[in-house]
Amino acid sequence: MAPGGAAPSGLAPDGATPSGPAPSGATPDGATATPDGATSSVPDAGAGPVPGSDGGHAPVASDAAPPGASGALDASGAPAPAAPDASRDAVTGSWEPPVAGASVPAGSDPGGRAAHGASGPVSAAPAVPTPDVAGGQQQPAAADALASGPAGPADPTGPWGRYDPWAAPGTGPAPVDALPLQGGGTAAESPARRRNRRRRALVGGAAAVALVAGLGGGVAGVYLERYGGLGVVELSQAPLGDTPRDPDSVAGIAERALPSVVTLHVQGSGQAGTGTGFVLDDRGHILTNHHVVQAAEDSGDGRIAVTFSGGETARAELVGGDAGYDLAVVRVKGVKGLNPMPLGNSDDVRVGDPVVAIGAPFDLANTVTAGIISAKERPITAGGEGDGSDVSYVDALQTDAPINPGNSGGPLLDARGRVIGINSAIRSADTGIGTEDGGSGSIGLGFAIPVNQAKRVAEELINEGEATHPVIGVTLDMAYPGDGARVHTQGVDGGSPVTPGGPGAEAGLKPGDVITAVDGIRVHSGDELIVKTRARRPGDRLELTVERDGEEREVTLVLGSSGG
Repeated sequence: MAPGGAAPSGLAPDGATPSGPAPSGATPDGATATPDGATSSVPDAGAGPVPGSDGGHAPVASDAAPPGASGALDASGAPAPAAPDASRDAVTGSWEPPVAGASVPAGSDPGGRAAHGASGPVSAAPAVPTPDVAGGQQQPAAADALASGPAGPADPTGPWGRYDPWAAPGTGPAPVDALPLQGGGTAAESPARRRNRRRRALVGGAAAVALVAGLGGGVAGVYLERYGGLGVVELSQAPLGDTPRDPDSVAGIAERALPSVVTLHVQGSGQAGTGTGFVLDDRGHILTNHHVVQAAEDSGDGRIAVTFSGGETARAELVGGDAGYDLAVVRVKGVKGLNPMPLGNSDDVRVGDPVVAIGAPFDLANTVTAGIISAKERPITAGGEGDGSDVSYVDALQTDAPINPGNSGGPLLDARGRVIGINSAIRSADTGIGTEDGGSGSIGLGFAIPVNQAKRVAEELINEGEATHPVIGVTLDMAYPGDGARVHTQGVDGGSPVTPGGPGAEAGLKPGDVITAVDGIRVHSGDELIVKTRARRPGDRLELTVERDGEEREVTLVLGSSGG
């Protein structure tokens, strides 16, 4: 049986030998005779390609099936009727051209392909008449034209090998043109063109990927430069307690001192003010400036509230105050766990020593500032708004630690956290030296009462209710324009300017004497002499340099005492 097609006429299915007599005109070698006695050799189904072909089975005249043998079997196994549209020339074996208008029956094989391995019946392609050299007839050349077109022999395995527009449905593939057409009439794409198209697609895709990658990289770079990274930002941080502090550092001093510092809120005589103080002992005594509590003292029924660094508040009462020293003591009752502030020695202070100030500037409690001792023994006066009885004379410590309104009465601490002064006054650019309860701020010129003087006054205020003042027993001419402190020429109410029996009289001072130095330190005015005197205790001995009638002499004076 021919591969993929029907068995030739005269053969049983599957290539078995027919059981009946051989057809008329059969030859011993298996050739089949045509109806008029002519014979044509039918090659064996397994024979190789026809010489001169391209490896397929190009049809030749001798390969064609005889008329009446369609190459297919009917339902009973007998040969199917021959196609009515062609006849075989008895002499040449060529096919007669089909009659015009005749149809090609399904399964007919005018080109003889079924005998050469064509897969299934094929339909006749339009034939191009060619001259028949032997008989003058014209024979179809469509099959040969299909097999040997411009592009070479047809490939039966191509896309048109699976589709035959001329064949009846289900009759198998049709012959394939050398240049088959794709669906829709588009020419099939050659392998080289397909490779070029794929190469262009790959190059274009690579370029697109590179462009997208470049744009993405640029955007990522800008984002990283601006925001420093992607995702959630987590910053490194030192653990709690990882920073040790020296006990004598500002932080260490402040940590120890703050529990002993208080803020005072005072009301009285239609006035209210804020100041600072610090705890003196465990009995509740607190030291502050006199001008801080003066409003409560003047009214007689004023109110003083003390707030500790931890936020606890208690009522306080005035123990005593002295305007000349600008110091006062108040006391709180019923408060436990008080932390007295340790006191230093102001005579041991040196210029340049580091200091820390604590207070409530502008009611900002527990404010800590730091600086140095800028100078010592600065004679300053403050107050004196009325008759001058409240003027304070201070031989002060000068500091550049910021001191502002509200710092008054707060401690000035040394490098070991001990009190060496009580912050009392500041120098302002617009108003000069004054207590810092005004509205001006610090310009780096602050003044503190030396703690040695404050200690004596505080003890007297606690123990006696008032403080004593050291005196020299003379009346000074505060309007003297020269250098030094001059003893007035006449006293109050026409009396003597040198108190009879007083310290000055016993030292030999006379009216008109000019005191130019105290213990070898120059004094330039009456205020400076008072400051130097107030810095001492009653009973202290002074060495005075006195100018009289153009001559200088040294005199010794023992300070007396007067009530506050």
